[in-house]
Amino acid sequence: MRQSQLFCKTKKETPKDAKVISHKLLVRGDFIEQTISGVYRFLPLGFRVLKKIEKIIREEMLNLGAQEVLLPTLQDKKLWLETNRWQTIDPPLFKLLDRHQKETALGPTHEEEMVDIVRKKVKSYQDLPFSLFQIQNKFRNEIRASGGLLRQREFLMKDLYSFHSDKKDLINFYNKVKNSYFKVFKRCELKVHYVEASSGTIGGELSHEFMVVAESGEDRILICQKCGYGVNIEKLSERIKKCPKCRGRLEKKNSIEVGHIFYLGTKYSKAMSANFKDQDGKEKPILMGCYGIGLPRLMATIVEIHHDEKGMIWPKEVAPFQLHLIKIENSPKVKLATEKLYNDLTKETIEVLYDDRLDKSAGEKFADCDLIGIPMRLVISERTLKQNCAELKRRSEKKTKLIKINEVKKYFQ
Repeated sequence: MRQSQLFCKTKKETPKDAKVISHKLLVRGDFIEQTISGVYRFLPLGFRVLKKIEKIIREEMLNLGAQEVLLPTLQDKKLWLETNRWQTIDPPLFKLLDRHQKETALGPTHEEEMVDIVRKKVKSYQDLPFSLFQIQNKFRNEIRASGGLLRQREFLMKDLYSFHSDKKDLINFYNKVKNSYFKVFKRCELKVHYVEASSGTIGGELSHEFMVVAESGEDRILICQKCGYGVNIEKLSERIKKCPKCRGRLEKKNSIEVGHIFYLGTKYSKAMSANFKDQDGKEKPILMGCYGIGLPRLMATIVEIHHDEKGMIWPKEVAPFQLHLIKIENSPKVKLATEKLYNDLTKETIEVLYDDRLDKSAGEKFADCDLIGIPMRLVISERTLKQNCAELKRRSEKKTKLIKINEVKKYFQ
């Protein structure tokens, strides 16, 4: 992509309403822009990052053996009445009245939808287990949307649902999802703590959150400094000072929730009569689990952890491009060498953002490069060409080095 053609206008000023660093940098870098409170547009750079995160999550869900579906945003009131959540879910539903005076709701979650599908198709224990997931917009009627992408009213979410005939099988899959989530967050270069959590209005017998320690985090967790046990403070009915597992010291941390998994058991299947016949022909409710990751929040969390005073520092797998190629002078020699390298790298399917802008100084180009945060910067100038080289700098490092132009491809193999 030529930067002269990229639909992007970076900003020097920080938006007045932005409090957390991810909100400030994502707006300044022109990755996102706000429309109304808690609702954001993803511009070309932001959309590229979002799709990279989506790709990682989808790959790990498919590796679990889950099958992908896409369910409607508009949900039937009748299903929500079956589970008694039409009035009780918190935050409350966004409710709509159509031209026929029929009420529907914008889906904040899809337990009812999933169970309605499954109860029509599952008849026997031989139909179980299986798991379904989707990556789709959700709508949460938050009383306070804050922190940019960290708390939104409309957002993209991966939700996975699993269906089982017995508790042992559900627990086994629950732990597989746990391990899968660790892989997702590792690929996003985030260190997460696995903590006991409250099930909230989703419900169920058991739930755990995946937490990233960050000053901007709204959640408070306790982490054992000895064995690593963790718990969200909101789950505790009383204050504890020692780890319940090893009696080690508990340390309080601010954190951001990047994933949440729930052992639902029969909460929804009983309410909606989703049953199966076991080997003895006895009818039983299906056991369920659900497992969520909010993609924009994950994107913001990555920025909260990976940045410096100049801008974002995207991890390799989620970066909008792999390389930021910059030419400093506009001489025919520099232009010819840079164009050739850009074309060669593009043919090798290396994602390159090529700063070919003629109306920007070298200083402005470098400032934008640091703000956008692509993992590698490669500069070509008269000086570097004298040695048939380009100047390479990793965004996460301060030092630069000269590399031969014909060896650039090796850094992306």
